[in-house]
Amino acid sequence: MFVFGQLNESDTLKIKGQLSLTGFWQGGNVQTVIFRAKAEGSVIPFKNSVFKTTNSYVYQEFGKVKADEDILSLNFLYFNTNKKVYPLLLGFVSTNFRREIDVRYLFGAGLTFQVFNDKTNWLKVSLSSEYEQTNFNKTNFTRPEYNGNSTINTWRGTIWLNGKYHLFKKKLILNHESYFQPSFQDYKNYRWQADISAELPIWKYLNFKISYLHTSESLVIENQKQEDQFLSFGFTLKSF
Repeated sequence: MFVFGQLNESDTLKIKGQLSLTGFWQGGNVQTVIFRAKAEGSVIPFKNSVFKTTNSYVYQEFGKVKADEDILSLNFLYFNTNKKVYPLLLGFVSTNFRREIDVRYLFGAGLTFQVFNDKTNWLKVSLSSEYEQTNFNKTNFTRPEYNGNSTINTWRGTIWLNGKYHLFKKKLILNHESYFQPSFQDYKNYRWQADISAELPIWKYLNFKISYLHTSESLVIENQKQEDQFLSFGFTLKSF
């Protein structure tokens, strides 16, 4: 599962942070727990650079049986973010309980293009290339040619699109984060994701949040579905 940070790396504040908590709980005859947490932060470590990190956690339980418990850490280092086009380095680490992914690593580099960027609204497109290593807990896949391999390595290319918009005199905040990520070595090995959210400001540092996440991965363990969807509700706490 990938979730991209909505802190704007082009901002001039030296330190920024925010925490989003969304979920759902139902008790009684049907026991259901859905919880999603997302912490984001950015800091200016040295001149003309920004380090941004996004760390998320997802847990789902149905009838007291765990369905998901996933961790994701996204880390970016940007350079010359005041420019229209600027370079970046990235490093990701993730796990996925449902997809039997013990751990996945990605390391790469790319460029970000700012389509537009003002104080309250922005849209950015990025292109990057990454080396990926995924360690699975099982070795039977939906594509038989990968059977017997607990570790799969590949080079990928990624196109990212993300934006943030303040509407109706800042009474509504829309966020969208998406990517498409094919393998250079196997065109049938790809994944994509769309993450859309709406926030209603309650206080300067607190927003009510509705979030919809749709993920798709072409190469999965045998008998698993390729797509997952999450709809959750909660709050965003921020420091700015």
